[in-house]
Order: sequence, then structure tokens, then C-alpha cells
Amino acid sequence: MSSDPPAAAVKVGVPVHTSSRILPDFLQSVNLKYVKLGYHYLMTHFLTLLLIPLVAVIFVQASQTNPDDLRNLSLHLQYNLVAVIVCSAFLIFGSTVYIMTRPRSVYLVDFSCYIPPPHLQAKFSDFMEHSRLTGDFEESSLEFQRKILERSGLGEETCVPEAMHHLPPRPSMAAAREEAEQVMFGALDNLFANTNLKPKDIGILVVNCSLFNPTPSLSAMIVNKYKLRGNIRSFNLGGMGCSAGVIAIDLARDMLQVHRNTYAVVVSTENITQNWYFGNKKSMLIPNCLFRVGGAAILLSNKESDRRRSKYKLVHVVRTHKGADDKAFKCVYQEEDDAGKTGVSLSKDLMAIAGGALKTNITTLGPLVLPISEQLLFFATLMVKKIFKAKLNAYIPDFKLAFEHFCIHAGGRAVIDELEKNLELEPHHVEASRMTLHRFGNTSSSSIWYELAYTEAKGRMRKGNRVWQIAFGSGFKCNSAVWKALKNVKPSPKNPWEDCIHRYPVQIL
Repeated sequence: MSSDPPAAAVKVGVPVHTSSRILPDFLQSVNLKYVKLGYHYLMTHFLTLLLIPLVAVIFVQASQTNPDDLRNLSLHLQYNLVAVIVCSAFLIFGSTVYIMTRPRSVYLVDFSCYIPPPHLQAKFSDFMEHSRLTGDFEESSLEFQRKILERSGLGEETCVPEAMHHLPPRPSMAAAREEAEQVMFGALDNLFANTNLKPKDIGILVVNCSLFNPTPSLSAMIVNKYKLRGNIRSFNLGGMGCSAGVIAIDLARDMLQVHRNTYAVVVSTENITQNWYFGNKKSMLIPNCLFRVGGAAILLSNKESDRRRSKYKLVHVVRTHKGADDKAFKCVYQEEDDAGKTGVSLSKDLMAIAGGALKTNITTLGPLVLPISEQLLFFATLMVKKIFKAKLNAYIPDFKLAFEHFCIHAGGRAVIDELEKNLELEPHHVEASRMTLHRFGNTSSSSIWYELAYTEAKGRMRKGNRVWQIAFGSGFKCNSAVWKALKNVKPSPKNPWEDCIHRYPVQIL
């Protein structure tokens, strides 16, 4: 995200030159309905939590009975046959309803990130020289792009698609398809190799790509490439921005609740080839400087037999959508400039809108993940401020007590800075996000997976660790996914960091 008017964007990350808090005071305008929404999610699992101790008490009590007790119980039941039949029927019915309606666990078996080849790298000097030679940009636009690159937090190894390396660039439909195939198939080939999964075993396929939606769809391209089965349930999500990766996970989770004993594959990517902006409107030039080639493929399962080999269990997904508000709806808007060239326009209100969406999402997520002590402190401060109108410093719950690892969408340097400051995180909590931005750039919805791969490559993921993936996107949306590690996680073969993890973290000037 960024804060440079008019390109003040959470999504793209222009540096911040102010010491004031950009994200809103979390207690000045807390909407209680979002707090209640979080507890509503929590209560959906209340019966499960209640049944566990109840069953334990019954088991303990039964273990303490002796033969005389059982004999007396048998004689008593002989004279209460109707009651026995009614109770048995009730227990059978209740058990059947519980088994049929209880949420199924969703496991992340493994995931894979696309590794672009070195010849696609866009070093800063090459990027600027290439932009100059295209002849499309005015001198002021070139200078603007140079400053964005210098402040962006990107390194010299980020990659742009093949079509952008030509002079003049070749942003054709064929080139866009080629980029999509290289990214999606590269990630999927690695995923299938690491998991020994046969493509015919996939029952659900969800693909998300915001700006490139050809016919046939990207999901159909995957079905055709790997000859997936004819009754596969496939979905193609478009136009949903950088937070669509979490939306795709949520959709796959819902499908896995309905269809038993099956696998779901989620593919998250973005396509740059046909979405490079060749105009001079500064608010539309920022994506050229930050967005880079990338994608990820994730294998999910609802099979209990897969628990032992899986890396993570999906715990929560919380989605926040501000699209009902006109300003939020248009704050990231694809349109043509005055010269008729298409780009993504960024509103001056974007940072405030993004901050509001983040606040709503965190307020809803809090009751699901925070310890009781943090929730009591939050409510105590809130009540004092609301009832007594006291001027207290805002109390932001300590999310470090709920999570060991944070995967903040690497949309730009500013959003990482602001979340680190406002959530009072330590530098190591945002290290994965900063290094992903530096090494791979803004890969849109797949950035949170490069960050998780970084944590694994560093050997930091231990059994029981909790991971918070948080992403922002047009619309405007803020979405969170919470995972729990099922074991000490080792990096998979062809981890995107395996050839360079020894160089990280690096100091970003």
C-alpha cells in the first residue's frame, strides 16, 4: 500500500513521509457489530467445545462403575423400556445430526511457488532504460518511476514477463496466455511432484487472477493441460484484487465441507503482460514499478488420512468487504486515462479506506484468536471510553500472543511499515514480508505464499505455531486466513528461496 496522494494505496506501497499514524485509532470508532460478528463465528463451534468435556465426564463416570452397578442398571431399565427406546432414538438422532453437520477439518498438504527464470529479471537500470526506449513516457513520468523504484523496497532480482523485455513490448493475447501457462503450470508441476498427487484425484479446482480472464478460462487451461476428470468442480475468480488468494482458500474450504474425501487445488496468480500501463498518469504508473511475475499452487484435503503428511490445518478465514460504500468501491479502479490508455487508477482516499477495512477485519478476528486476557483488556478500555467518555490511550490487542508468524501481503513497503507500527510487531515478524517484496516484488495474491515459504526455508515453523495471512484488494477488501502447523515444517523441494535463503535477511535502504 502507499500513502502518496493521489496514489495513496495500500495495494502498491509508495513510501510514507509522515510520522502521524496512518491507520485509524482502533478504539476511537470501533463498531460493536463487528465485535459481535467475531463472537458469532466463535459460537458456531460452541456445541463442539461443550460436547468434548461432556463426553469426557461420561467416560470417567463409566470407568468407575462396578458389576453390581451394571446389574442394578439392567434391572432398572427392564421396567422402563419406553424411556430406554426414546433415549436411544434421541441419542442416535443427535449423533447422526452432529456427525453430518460438524465442520470438516481442512488440511494444507503442501504448496508450491513459481520460480521465474533469471533471464526475466528486471534490474533497475535496465527497467529505466527500457522504459525510456519505448518512447511512451514523458521525462517527468520516467523520473517519477525512478523515485518509486528507489523507495519501493524491491531488489534487483524481481522479474517481469517475456513480452516486456522486447523493444517495443509485445503485450498480445498470445503472450499473456504464455505468461499464465508458465506461472500456473510451473507451480502445479512442482506441487504434483512434491505430493505424488495424480491430477485425476483432484475434485475441486479454484483459480484466481484479477486482470487476465480469457475464454476459455484459466481454470479450463489447467483442466486441459493435466486432463483433469470430467466431473471436476472448477471455479475461476477474476477482478478481485490482491486479496483473492484468501477468497479462493475460503471457497475451496466451503466446497470441501460439502464433498467428502477429496482434494482441492487453489492456484493464485496475476498476469502482467496485457496490463502494463503505457501512459503518463502518475497514479497509474505505480503498478509498473511494483508488480512482478509470480504465482502459487496449494493442495488442500479433507481426508483424515492426510493429516499426518499435511503441513497445516486451516483454523479461520475472516473476510471484510467495503464495496457497499461508493468511495471504497472506486478507490482502486481500472479505467482509461485521457489518452485512452488503460490502467488502474488509485484514489486519494485509498489509505483511509484500507485502514477502515483492516480495522473491521481485525475487530472481527480478535475474538476468534486472542487470549481471554487481551479480550478483557480490550473491552475494559472500550467500555471506559464509551460510558465515561474518558480520554484513554487506544489499546490495541497484542496479536503477538495469538500468532507466531505473520504473512502480510507484500503490496508495498508502506503497508508493511504501518502494520508493524500499529500492531506493535517486532522486525522479525515482518521479515518474511519485507524479504518477499525485495526478492520477488508484489506478486499480488500469491505474495503471502512466498512469505510462508520464506518462514519454512528459515526453519522457523514449529509444531503448533499459528500463522496469520492478511491481504488487501480492490473492491475494497481485507481478508485473513489463520493456519496451525501440524508438525515441525521443513521446506519442500524447489522452495523458491532454496538458492538464496543464505543471503537473507538483507538490509533494505
